[in-house]
Formats: sequence, C-alpha cells, structure tokens
Amino acid sequence: MRLAKYLAHAGIASRRRAEDLVRAGRVSVGGVVVRDPARDVDDTSGVAFDGRAVAGAEAHEIWALNKPHGVVSTAKDTHGRRTVVDLVPATGRLYPVGRLDADTTGLILLTNDGELANRLTHPSFEVPKTYRAKVARPPVREGALHALRNGVELEDGVTAPALVRRLHADELDITIHEGRKRQVRRMCEAVGHPVKDLERIAFGPLRLGALPRGHARRLTPAETHRLRGLT
Repeated sequence: MRLAKYLAHAGIASRRRAEDLVRAGRVSVGGVVVRDPARDVDDTSGVAFDGRAVAGAEAHEIWALNKPHGVVSTAKDTHGRRTVVDLVPATGRLYPVGRLDADTTGLILLTNDGELANRLTHPSFEVPKTYRAKVARPPVREGALHALRNGVELEDGVTAPALVRRLHADELDITIHEGRKRQVRRMCEAVGHPVKDLERIAFGPLRLGALPRGHARRLTPAETHRLRGLT
C-alpha cells in the first residue's frame, strides 16, 4: 500500500494531507525519514509519524452527531470550548467531516476515515446539505425565494443555485452543494432575511431524524454504504 494511503487508513489525516506530511519530513519508515508519499509500505514496515509508531489501518467508523449550540466543529479547541469530538462515545480518534458554525446546530459526521472525509467535503462531488433556517423580517416573498434558488451575489462570488422550500412565513429548508463559510446565513442576509436560528437536517442521504440534541450514534452498514456511494 502506498505510504499516504496507509497513513489515511490509519486515521492520521486525509490522503491529500498525508502526502503533505510525508513531503514535510514528518514520516519515517524503518527509522529513516521518507519524503515519497508513493513509497510502498505495510504493517511490518515500521511507519512512524512525528516519531510515534503508526498502527495498521484501524476499523473505520462513521458517527452522526446532533450538534448543540456553542460546540465547535474541531477535534481540539485552544479556548477550552467543548468540541464535537467530546460528544461522541468512540474509543479511537475521530475528526469532523467539514464544519458547522458554533451557533449552528444539527447533523455533523465524524470519522476516522480521512480519505472519505476529504472526498465528502471536496467541491467536485457536490454532496448536498440541507439546512432549516428560521429567519427575520417575515414573510419571505417570492422575489427572495427566486434569488436564493437562482444564485445570490456574495462578496466571494455568486452562489450556485439552491433548492429552497418555504415551510412557514419565517422558515425555510435550503439545500446547497457548496461549502463556503457561513454560506446559508450570508445568502439569507443578502435577500433581506437574516437568520435567527439554523439547523442542518441532512447530509447527502443521511437525515438528522429524531437523534436528540447533543447525542451521537454510529452509522449502520447500510447508511455507510449509501454515504460511500456519493464519492
């Protein structure tokens, strides 16, 4: 197996990030620093990252979490805030698939499969994500809906068309395929309806469903298969 892939399967990083780590000289094989991500290795090769032995590929896990307000979508936080990793009862190391803002709640995935995480968040795969937005200044009229559906001019360019469904005068379901920073909030602000509350209710084929806020569950094999089918 190629070294970068081996590191990704061991949960060190995504394959692309693992290639950067190897080129930076942070990985050794048999005690010798290696800078070629394509180097063939196996469990007997003595792979180490930053001087610590890398175990063979661990069993991949994917968890769904209903993220509460105020929890950050990182593995660690320098300010001591709770992270999404703190809320998942897994024994191994996990990292989030993409991010939700601290003030956004709802569905976020965590996994030790770095390659899958990278593919699910890569723009080329256009994985859909659906958000439920409670907005100010109701009602949301047809002009605003039309703008959201056809693309909104933001400071970093026009957004791709979104699927938008009005549930109530002040509540929308918005499905996007992009992953810009605070995108849904900025889109709604641009059409005159600042977001008061935002929850992600779907990621690809997965729905938040009845998972309680602050709780996590491991995906079933069928759910995992559908998720991998996206990439």
